[in-house]
Amino acid sequence: MPPSAVSQASERTKIMEAAYRILAENEGAAISIAGVLSAAELSTRAFYRHFDSKDGLLLAMFRQDADRVLAELQTAAATAATATEALRAWIGGMLRLTGDPRRRRRALVLDSAEVNRAKGYRAERARYEAAEVAALAQILHRGHAEGSFPLARPAADAAYIRAALHQAVSEQLTQSAAIGADEAAERLLDFSFRALGVPASARP
Repeated sequence: MPPSAVSQASERTKIMEAAYRILAENEGAAISIAGVLSAAELSTRAFYRHFDSKDGLLLAMFRQDADRVLAELQTAAATAATATEALRAWIGGMLRLTGDPRRRRRALVLDSAEVNRAKGYRAERARYEAAEVAALAQILHRGHAEGSFPLARPAADAAYIRAALHQAVSEQLTQSAAIGADEAAERLLDFSFRALGVPASARP
């Protein structure tokens, strides 16, 4: 009998988690399908039920975590009372992720050379970054409509804020920053609020 939907989901999770473990233990070195299946204690048939190649597995891992982070940040921003609070929730939330050891390790795995080499990675990364910019632009449009971001040019400013945030996150992940995540968030927020024309008295 074919495996049930539940057992197939379990297989997929086991394969992805095994790949994470191997990459983390070997600091992002190359992995093999055979090695992943050995760690997951599953068959080749199980692998090809879910992925067409090793690259397909690596891209699925990246997409799953990237979409999870994006959904969390979008929820935090959407439930904020004002646009300024939404921007604070987005920037602070992204940088706080770097302080969680488990999530920091996963982020480093997904930025490893092995994942970067996967066919289709650049397109997948571009998709995620475009989604980030679109979500930030939505916050800036909201702030402009509310009157709290009077100088905002949402599309352009969202791209610049995302680039600055990405740099700050990268420094925290690699532990090359001279300041902690909370201070980095405050500095980036100060920069963003000034650029958007938010008076100091209106900053949360």
